[in-house]
Amino acid sequence: MSESKTTAVQPPPADGANAAAAPRPNPVRTWLGGSAGRNLGLVVALLLLCVVGAVTSGDRFLNVDNLLTILRFASITGVICVGMTFVITAGGIDLSVGSVMGLTTVVASLTAVQRAAGETSWLLMVAVALGVGMFAGLINGVIIAYGNVVAFIATLAMLVAARGAAELISGRRTQIVIERDFLAVMRSNFLGVPLLIWIFAVVAAAGWFLLNRTTFGRRTVAIGGNLEAARLAGIKVKRHIVWLYVLSGTTVGIAGVMMLGRTTAGTSTHGLLFELDAIAAVVVGGTLLVGGRGTIVGTILGVLLFSILINVFTQNNLDTSVQQVAKGAIIVVAVLLQQRFAVRGTRRKGAL
Repeated sequence: MSESKTTAVQPPPADGANAAAAPRPNPVRTWLGGSAGRNLGLVVALLLLCVVGAVTSGDRFLNVDNLLTILRFASITGVICVGMTFVITAGGIDLSVGSVMGLTTVVASLTAVQRAAGETSWLLMVAVALGVGMFAGLINGVIIAYGNVVAFIATLAMLVAARGAAELISGRRTQIVIERDFLAVMRSNFLGVPLLIWIFAVVAAAGWFLLNRTTFGRRTVAIGGNLEAARLAGIKVKRHIVWLYVLSGTTVGIAGVMMLGRTTAGTSTHGLLFELDAIAAVVVGGTLLVGGRGTIVGTILGVLLFSILINVFTQNNLDTSVQQVAKGAIIVVAVLLQQRFAVRGTRRKGAL
């Protein structure tokens, strides 16, 4: 009888051995590379700007009235930026927000609308402004989603059309708001803080919840990350894109109401170049221009960054041209950092 030879089979290495062999990621570096680290960088930039303002302007910068002025200045653009964050997160763009806001102020301040609001309620002016913004957003969304028109072209066309419509309706004249109840509410304070700032805070909180805690927000990020994969996963991409632009139009309508309350006038020149300020704040805040990543907290920090920057320049009587150069430099640095983070993320995914 022949002896049977037994082959010793070595057991596979334990998971712990693989874990020990693989390099452990640095938790600090991982944290700094995430959204918390990016927001920390914005907070540091804000603190540095505040230090510069305190050193150069002293009590003029640090007093409560000036801080409220900064927040009030940031509130209108900030509300627009919340809607813009959703659009850019999904890989789109909305160049029409400034012109549409001007159109909302013109339509809401028409004599017929104000007369009807005086007979019923000042909320009618709010409803009209919101309706105009939502309708413009609906047109943008339908053209982009179902007309297969590039978002840049579609919203650029709306930019021109909305501004032209505002000029035709108003006759290129400034329309004064005379509805007293509307002005009384919009100029009111709550706990010593102007209503405009409270509106900004509520819209920002609602935007954060919608983006981070709902299915709508997760679908928005998925569409921006990979539109085709989102479609194959069962997301109704076209309908969702329409809703995104309606949301953007809604925030523009809210901003139009705030502008009416702040300036007591409706004019086609309201919102001029606001689209550039909104895109700049969103990008500086950390939302990727190519889509797939968005942050409401970063957007708010970006809005405050530009608002404080303008305030510091104004306090020191610096030329507005210098302000624009500084804003342009900040935008370029933010985009370069975005590209760097994107390359790192791609390398990490490839290494896994």
